[in-house]
Amino acid sequence: MAECVCSPLMSDGMVFQRGVPLRVWGRALPGERVEVRFRGHVAEGWASPTGEWEVELPPQDAGGPFSLEVRCGEERQVVRDVLVGDVWLLGGQSNMELPVRRTLDLFGEEVRDARCPFIREFVVPLRHHFHGPLCDLEGGSWKEVTPETVLEFGALGYFFARHLYERYGVPIGLVRAAAGGTPIEAWLAEEVLEAYGVYREELARCKDDAFLRALLAENARGIEQWHAELSRTDEGLLSRPPWWSEDYDDRGWEEHLIPGVWDGPPLGGFCGSIWFRREVLLPVSPEGGALLRLGTIIDADEVYVNGVAVGSTGYRYPPRTYPIPEGVLRKGRNLIAVRVVVHRGHGGFVPGKAYRLEYEGGRLELSGVWKRRIGVEMPPCEEQIFPQYKPAGLYNGMIAPLRRFPIRGVLWCQGESNTARPHGYAALLADLISLWRRTWGRDDLPFLYVQLANFEPFPWEQGRGLWPVLREEQRKALRVPRTAMVVTIDAGESNDLHPQDKKTVGERLALCARALSYGEEITYQGPLAREVVKEGDALIVVFDHVDGGLLAKGDVLEGFELRTPDGRWVPAQATLVDGAVKVRHPEVPAPTAVRYAWADAPVASLYNRAGLPASPFVLELG
Repeated sequence: MAECVCSPLMSDGMVFQRGVPLRVWGRALPGERVEVRFRGHVAEGWASPTGEWEVELPPQDAGGPFSLEVRCGEERQVVRDVLVGDVWLLGGQSNMELPVRRTLDLFGEEVRDARCPFIREFVVPLRHHFHGPLCDLEGGSWKEVTPETVLEFGALGYFFARHLYERYGVPIGLVRAAAGGTPIEAWLAEEVLEAYGVYREELARCKDDAFLRALLAENARGIEQWHAELSRTDEGLLSRPPWWSEDYDDRGWEEHLIPGVWDGPPLGGFCGSIWFRREVLLPVSPEGGALLRLGTIIDADEVYVNGVAVGSTGYRYPPRTYPIPEGVLRKGRNLIAVRVVVHRGHGGFVPGKAYRLEYEGGRLELSGVWKRRIGVEMPPCEEQIFPQYKPAGLYNGMIAPLRRFPIRGVLWCQGESNTARPHGYAALLADLISLWRRTWGRDDLPFLYVQLANFEPFPWEQGRGLWPVLREEQRKALRVPRTAMVVTIDAGESNDLHPQDKKTVGERLALCARALSYGEEITYQGPLAREVVKEGDALIVVFDHVDGGLLAKGDVLEGFELRTPDGRWVPAQATLVDGAVKVRHPEVPAPTAVRYAWADAPVASLYNRAGLPASPFVLELG
C-alpha cells in the first residue's frame, strides 16, 4: 500500500479553483515531511501523528494542463493533467444526477460527438454517515468530456458548463454530490436540524449502528423473499412453454388497452406479476437491428421479442428503450411479450409516452389492444429503506469532506422528495445555504437553485396538489442574499419526474452564474412578483426582473386566479399594464389574494422580454 496518498479530489484530470489559495491534502506516514510542487511553487508540511497532512499553495490563474508533484519522504506521487479554472459544486437529487444518455431523444445529435478537454466532472461517491462530518472522500475520479464519457455526465451540469466555457474560455470543473430520492434534511448538518425538533428522534435512531444494520438487513431480507416467492409461483415462468415463448397459445387471454395506469377495476390495487403479449406484422426483415420503445412502466419489467430477452428495468422511472439485435425480427409475424411486476398496488404503462417499434425504413405504433394474463397475485412488497434519505447523513458523508476544496459557487436541484410536506421548506433551504457557506468559509458564495418543474403526480402519490406550495417556498428563499432561482415551469414533462430538457435548465443556471458570480449586467431571472395593490375591483401585480416589459407567450395570459372573501379561488382575467399584470373577475368585486400557475402542472404563459418565465406565486392583499 502506498505511503503517500492524496485525497481523491487531487487525482489525474482534476480542476483547481482559480484566484484563491489552493489546499492539497492526503495521508502519509506519521511525522513524515511532505513537499508539494505546482507551477513553480513549493509548499511543505508534516504528517500528523495519525498520518494526515495538508499544505497550501498560492492563488493561480486559469490554465493548464499542469502536473502536481507530491513527495512524502522518499516516495513521489504525480497528479497529471491538472487544470486551473472555475469549480462548481452540484447538489440535490435525481434531476441533478440525470445523465446525458437520458436526454438523447432531444439532444442526441449535439452530444454524441461532444469533446471538450476543459470541461470535467468529479462524481462524489454515495456515502451516508451519522457520527459527525467526515474529513475526506473514500474514492472518486475526474472525467473530461469525450464521446466515450459524455453520456454519463450529469446533463444539467454538462449544459451549464458548456455555456460557461463557450462564454469565457476558462476550464470548468463540476463536483457532483447528488443522490436520487433524497430530501433536503439529508444534506443538512445535525446541529442545524436540532433546531427543528422533528428530526431528533430519527437522528438518534440512525446513530445506533446495530439498530440501523438490523433494520436494513430485515428490510432487504423481506424484499428478497417477496421477489423469490414471486419467481417461484409466477405461472408465466412455470408454464411450459413459458408465456414469453412464441410457442405458447394465448388465445384465452383477456384484451387490455395500453397505455394506462391501473387505479381502478380490474387491476387497481393489484400486486404481483402480469404478462402482456402482442403480435405485430412487419412488411420486411429489418436490417441493422431495431429499437423498442415502451414508454415508462410501473414498476418493473422484462421484455421479450420472438422469445429473446431484449431488456429489463427494475424500477419505474427510466424510459424503456430497448435495442433489438439484428436477426431477432423477421418479415411477417413477430411476438412482443412483457412481464410487468407491480410492487405496491399501483401499476401500469404511463400515458403520453412513446410506445412503438422503430426499424430502418419504418415504425410501428404499439399503443392499442394487447393481451393480458395475471402471472401471480401477491401481497404488497414492503418499501425499501434507503439510509441516505435519513437526516444529516449525506452532509456528513458527501459535503463535509469537500470543505477544503475551493469552489466558485453552488448549483442546487432538489425538492421533489419534500413535496409531501412542503411547508417550512423555505427555512430549510435558507439554513442549507447558510450552512454550506459556513462550510466553505464564504458568506458571499453564490447559490443558484432550480425551482420545481411542471409535473402531475398520479392520484395515489404523496405530494399531489402540493407542488405549487413547495415552489412558493422555493421563491421565498430568494430573500437570502447572493441567490438566484431558475424557473422551470415550462421545461418539465407532466408525466415524467425526470424531464429530458436539461439544456434549458443548465443554460438558465449559467445566466444566473454570469450575473451573480461573473458580474455581467444581464437579465438572469424570470419575472418575480413583488407586491399586489388594489385598483377598483381589480388587483395589480408588480414584478421585478421584467427586462423592459412583460409578455404573454401565445398572446394569451393564462394561469391567474383570485380569491373571494369566502376563500374560494376562481380563474380570472389578466391583462398586461405597463410592466404589471391587472387581474380581475366580474363576479369578484372584492378579491383578497391573487395567485399564478398554482397547480402541479399548470398552464403558465407570463414571460419577460428575455424569454424567461415568471415564477408561480401567491400574494395576499394588504
